[in-house]
Amino acid sequence: MTTSMLQLVTDELEIRNLLMRLAHLADYGDLKEYAGLFTEDGRWESRPVAGAPIAAPLVGHADILAAALQRRADGILGPGTHTRHVLTTTTVQISGDTAKASSYLTIYKNTNTEPVVKIWALYADDWRRTHAGWRLASRVISYD
Repeated sequence: MTTSMLQLVTDELEIRNLLMRLAHLADYGDLKEYAGLFTEDGRWESRPVAGAPIAAPLVGHADILAAALQRRADGILGPGTHTRHVLTTTTVQISGDTAKASSYLTIYKNTNTEPVVKIWALYADDWRRTHAGWRLASRVISYD
């Protein structure tokens, strides 16, 4: 295996692990760490189903953290809500110091009794290599 191939494999594994880490942190982890896995100018955008109001994208650690804290305060996600993020069918394409990833997202509710699907969506992610390693530069969540 060449050095460049080894770097591609290493990069892809780091991105895949960070995808899973973000899901775990959203469910029960430290939300400051969650926000810190985005770039300083990171964007988080949710594109709702047809007819639903469109929220402004979140930009930067402070906005991303505040929204995650609000979801916990509202009992939407997080410890005690009996919900879990499950990511599947992930693809990662790396191009130098940037990458794109696409993952199917299923959020289950009632995980303490009989789990049922709460949300099914698609993550479209842009990643950027930083001095701290790969970080999520942009996440667009689509529900179609």
